[in-house]
Amino acid sequence: MGQKITLNFFKRNYHECMKILAFIIISFLFSFKSYADKNMMIGSLGKVKDVNRTIKVVMYDNYYEPTSFDIKSGETVKFEVTNAGELVHEFNIANAMMHKKHQPEMEKMVENEILLADTIDKDKMKKMAKIDKSMGHSHSNSVLLEPNEKGEIVWKFENAINVEIACNVPGHYQVGMIAKVNLK
Repeated sequence: MGQKITLNFFKRNYHECMKILAFIIISFLFSFKSYADKNMMIGSLGKVKDVNRTIKVVMYDNYYEPTSFDIKSGETVKFEVTNAGELVHEFNIANAMMHKKHQPEMEKMVENEILLADTIDKDKMKKMAKIDKSMGHSHSNSVLLEPNEKGEIVWKFENAINVEIACNVPGHYQVGMIAKVNLK
């Protein structure tokens, strides 16, 4: 008898029930999206014409010079990065969670012999990227450099929180190749 009453209620109020269900699903999706956005707030690729200043960065074996960066919220910075170390290094703008998610991709590059201690097999990288996009290491927030190579990133620190710069070459983040970003 109880089941019959419940079924009759849903049959008579089908459209109302669907509206309520849609509302619940949409509410869940929006709350999840806003949670994810707070974790991904690192800024975005900037435009050269909007650069407020240039910061020269030197990567040594397992540290950056400078070791921290003072950046104003909304500022667009051009980072000119030089790898002065004897190993391959990465300059990656992200937050701790994003770095941890990126590290398995970097490990995969080592396993596939794309990323070696002091070289990057760029031909193999291109071939592997056709099979697995993450093997191409083409991220707007990152440069991966061999010893004596130079690269640059133009980054707009808008809506950015909890940002750090780090090297995700296996083992480098773990030994402290991280530079603080002080957003003001």
